[in-house]
Amino acid sequence: MEISEDPEFCSMIDRLRDEIENASGEVPEAFTELTKLTDAEELHRVLTAPGQPLWAREIAAYSLGVAGDPRAFEALVLLLNHRDPERCVTAAHALVRLGDPRTARAAAALATNELRVAYALLPVRLLAELRAPESAPALIAVLGRRLGPDDPHWRVGLACVEGLGALGDPRARAVLEEALPHPRLGTAAARSLHLLGPAG
Repeated sequence: MEISEDPEFCSMIDRLRDEIENASGEVPEAFTELTKLTDAEELHRVLTAPGQPLWAREIAAYSLGVAGDPRAFEALVLLLNHRDPERCVTAAHALVRLGDPRTARAAAALATNELRVAYALLPVRLLAELRAPESAPALIAVLGRRLGPDDPHWRVGLACVEGLGALGDPRARAVLEEALPHPRLGTAAARSLHLLGPAG
């Protein structure tokens, strides 16, 4: 598939165009040119040149990532931990396509960083999708911290519950059972436990 036909790429371009128009009222010509750029070396130059706006780095990182260029890895990980969830979604999509063996370790580090828990939702979902050796232990650890009834980050906990069910790792049974009484997580925890099958 050509990148111009990639739905996630098209969605990102629409979002960035709206951001630029809202900020400055005018989309620069460089933006349009960059959306058509496919040369890996030129994209890497945009990604690493000093003074580039965030939109340029995001387009370059995504384009390199979906093309399988490992030079996009660090920029995509930074975007995965961005405060804007839409940027996180785009970065996660590109990281899956990139297939870099470092991705699961980086996602686990982001997901388990309690100081950044407000931004952990996409790293958690990415871990579930990757099904890597790091996935279940990280999701178990994060869920264990989200079980308080007044925890404000229950959506992160819910993503952990759902991810653990999808992974089907029996090590998750204990923490999923702990989640059963939780008012927001209990129903999903029961479903995930059912996916794990009978104990033993």
